[in-house]
Amino acid sequence: NELSGLWTLSLDIVLSLSLLRGQRFSPSHLKETSDILSFVEGSFGNLHLLVLRGQWTLFQLTGRYGNIFSVQFGNLTFVVVSGYQMVREALVHQAEIFADRPNIPLLQEIFRGFGLISSNGHIWRQQRKFALATLKSLAVNFEDKVQEESRYLVETIGEEKGQPFDPHYKINGAVSNIICSITFGSRFEYHDNRFQELLHSLAETLNGLLLCFISHQLYNSFPLIMRWLPGPFRKIFRHWEKLQYFVKGVIAKHKEDLDQSEAGDYINCYLKEIEKYKGDTSSYFHEENLLCSTLDLFLTGTETTATAIRWALLYMAAYPHIQEKVQQEINAVVGQWRQPSMADKENMPYTSAVLSEVLRMGNVVPLGVPRMATSDTTLAGFHLPKGTTLMTSLTSIMFDKNVWETPDTFNPEHFLENGQYRRREAFLPFSAGKRACPGEQLARTELFIFFVALLQKFTFQAPAEAELSFAFTLSLTRCPKPFQLRAVPRT
Repeated sequence: NELSGLWTLSLDIVLSLSLLRGQRFSPSHLKETSDILSFVEGSFGNLHLLVLRGQWTLFQLTGRYGNIFSVQFGNLTFVVVSGYQMVREALVHQAEIFADRPNIPLLQEIFRGFGLISSNGHIWRQQRKFALATLKSLAVNFEDKVQEESRYLVETIGEEKGQPFDPHYKINGAVSNIICSITFGSRFEYHDNRFQELLHSLAETLNGLLLCFISHQLYNSFPLIMRWLPGPFRKIFRHWEKLQYFVKGVIAKHKEDLDQSEAGDYINCYLKEIEKYKGDTSSYFHEENLLCSTLDLFLTGTETTATAIRWALLYMAAYPHIQEKVQQEINAVVGQWRQPSMADKENMPYTSAVLSEVLRMGNVVPLGVPRMATSDTTLAGFHLPKGTTLMTSLTSIMFDKNVWETPDTFNPEHFLENGQYRRREAFLPFSAGKRACPGEQLARTELFIFFVALLQKFTFQAPAEAELSFAFTLSLTRCPKPFQLRAVPRT
């Protein structure tokens, strides 16, 4: 057990809470709250349990302390912002101020300030602008790639012949193949050993990132020691090195075969950009940024979408009457044999509402990725100095009883009005502002086509005498605990 021994003795996690008082916020104003400290007691043996409860504890604290308060994990202090209006104020109206990522030494060691997730300033603006433009250009053929992959996914699920199976790896494989198609220009067979190693290292990296983020004070204090001692730090670095080695090999092959006249894939486009800005000292287009940007696309583009699809299948099995209504709409609009396309979506309001409700209830990213204030600012009357780390509680938006008619119930009617799809303003599954998910439209395309293709061919049911659970675990996403379903072929 990696949390025994060294970790049980040395992991020093202190969760304390204070209200932001007056017009000035600083760590010195934190005051310990006994009921929060009692929540931490007894949790040292299971850090995942601490984190799991912590997500919902932050949500519950909103009702007690309001939509803005500060929390301390070890030596990291951050401000939690909750509620749609407050989150929008921070991420949209003050987008420039909260555009940076905080300097967390562990994450700097992993990403080195490059790529899309952890970079700041000119590097981030340059890389994000390129990523948005490139993904938009590649989106021309994106739907075809998703349709092709959906056929492979339907085929591999059909091989189960209606017997119970865990959909996790099949769905992750399908979604990862989409990222492979965009970045590498090709897909893998699901049973390919190199592909399986890639998926395994991705999963281990994601699982380790949250644990390392919470316990980062150990790494900050003893970086040279913690990097090599047995435990999650060493494990995450090992898997990160495997991912880098894999992608470096793909980049090397692309350099050998580079055709300047073809758009190709993300790596091809980036290599051309490196050549274009060669000799420009203000350019950050280099292979280190290409490596990190490619890995960022895998980390963010695989787990979030795959998790949303798993939640969708779980909810369909749990609510067969809703699944039946989706299938009736599929029959009426798509039929049972034609490949579904995004053009069908506007004629499928109920299916669209179900998928939006999946994103709301699934709550895949309960806390937005941390932001940092680039200058002094004021939020809800409280002064936040430059360098303040901000966390946005998307959970508080998804389950706000003042916004949703039945916040704790899976209810597609939240997104329907007079039989038509209803857009809800207070709905931010992909966050908001300048650092919102750059692949939102691609993710929505995957979610719709995969979901419709699967329900077109199968009815998902719980195994005999099994009881489905909506229990979840946390890595960097909120994902359902392992479960099994039966995919019964539709006749």
